[in-house]
Amino acid sequence: MTPPVVLVVEDEPLVRMSAAEALRDEGFTVYEAADASEALEVMEDHHEVGVVFTDIDMPGMSGLELADEIHRRRPAVRCLLTSGRRLPANDPFLPKPYSLGRLGEAIRRAA
Repeated sequence: MTPPVVLVVEDEPLVRMSAAEALRDEGFTVYEAADASEALEVMEDHHEVGVVFTDIDMPGMSGLELADEIHRRRPAVRCLLTSGRRLPANDPFLPKPYSLGRLGEAIRRAA
């Protein structure tokens, strides 16, 4: 089975780069976005994205709102949410701080 293409959405650059690098090291193709608006643009340009890994707490549109919008536009795309603060109701959740080893496992389960 081919690993899913992942979009990492995180407003903290170092956290985003660390997550993306860890996923690439595990063989995933990864795109990155700094916020929900950029994430939706990436989704428009890259229809191969199968999993979106997003922080919940971001400026502007939250990760919860982003997940809702992604589900509306592309219902087959799975979202994996993370936060240091609150839990989402319907999508898989990976609490912060998360280990980079658990991140790849969580993406595979979400797909």
